[in-house]
Amino acid sequence: MFLRLALCSLWNRKGSALLTFLAITVSVFVLLGVEQIRHQAKSSFGNTVSGIDLIVGARTGDINLLLYSVFRLGNATNNISWQSYQHIADDPNVAWTIPISLGDSHKGYRVMGTTADYFTHFRFGQNKRLELAEGAPFSDLFDVVLGSEVARSLGYSLGDKLVLAHGLGSTSFSQHDDKPFRVAGILKPTGTPVDQTLHVSLEGIEAIHIGWQNGVKLPGSPMAPGAIALGTGALDTTTHHDLTPKTITAFMVGLKSKLATFQLQRQINTYTGEPLLAILPGVTLTQLWQMMAVMENTLRLISALVLLASLLGLAAMLLASIRERQREIAVMRAIGASPWFLLALIEMEAVLIALAGSILATGLLCLSTTLTAEVLAERFSLFIESTVITPQMFTYLLAVILGTVLVALIPGISVYKSALHQKLAR
Repeated sequence: MFLRLALCSLWNRKGSALLTFLAITVSVFVLLGVEQIRHQAKSSFGNTVSGIDLIVGARTGDINLLLYSVFRLGNATNNISWQSYQHIADDPNVAWTIPISLGDSHKGYRVMGTTADYFTHFRFGQNKRLELAEGAPFSDLFDVVLGSEVARSLGYSLGDKLVLAHGLGSTSFSQHDDKPFRVAGILKPTGTPVDQTLHVSLEGIEAIHIGWQNGVKLPGSPMAPGAIALGTGALDTTTHHDLTPKTITAFMVGLKSKLATFQLQRQINTYTGEPLLAILPGVTLTQLWQMMAVMENTLRLISALVLLASLLGLAAMLLASIRERQREIAVMRAIGASPWFLLALIEMEAVLIALAGSILATGLLCLSTTLTAEVLAERFSLFIESTVITPQMFTYLLAVILGTVLVALIPGISVYKSALHQKLAR
């Protein structure tokens, strides 16, 4: 009976109630949507690399090493000699390594030289392996494997030829145009910087820089265009040139036992051959995310303010309707309704609007997540889980209802006082 009375009361003011209901729906949608994106962004950020015990580079800051080795942002302060890399890779505790060579680009996208072990051992997310959407990993000297974003934005497909540029600018006048690469494979989207990277072999990086010094091609280069067999990607002159790298930018390490992590990290950080730094990627990722806590808290504040504005609008709607409902209130008082009953009726009306708006907002969020998941993954590298209803979401919805109850006290107390005044006037 009480619920039916509240519904009939709202129906009598369906115009203003509908507008308030839509405002609550939008605000709750924004609140839950921001929280969902924030949670998934944090999860994706923390899962950029997985299963890697150490990242080793020239001595610099922890975050700087993480930025250029994993996120392809910034530059290394120095390179690592190949001898130092081999010395650490031969350590009995080391199971595998992934060397990384950076410094070239293609139309604004980073080029990374590595080995076939990259496709075998690199992990992201919840220990997911890299998978190829098309083609295969590089096998010839001038093969390149593209990240999904590179292939999509530049329109490349298998077999296409492309030219790498020296340096990291989006526009470069130092092109390795005498040694083009062939697209051998395209990776599936990962939601990580892998999607914005071109992957080539370390030998390919060395080959395109033969005859170059300090970023400039020397005249009379020993590798002329005619020395390249473009059909196979093999060089006729490889027997005359040692393509073993002299230096690399960094390398990732997988250990046989997690117990040896700190021991090897200390050995690398005190290595006497050259100044090196070994970092724990998980710890450094957490430090980097904490630096962005201001942005995270700002998003929460904005969504909370949107919700507060809607709840105040709900209170204003109920408060404005009280004057119109004086006759209704007088009739209910005449048939024995107490002031507390009227206050509870106002609260019930507010809770019904907020509850209906929250349910609709949750449904819309589930629907929009399902419809846009693929687009968000391909365009923004943001992987949204299909499960929207989480314990955290229930906490937010409960907070919305409690906030509604508190805000509705404003018109509720007004009705309560008005009812008492009518009683005293009698």
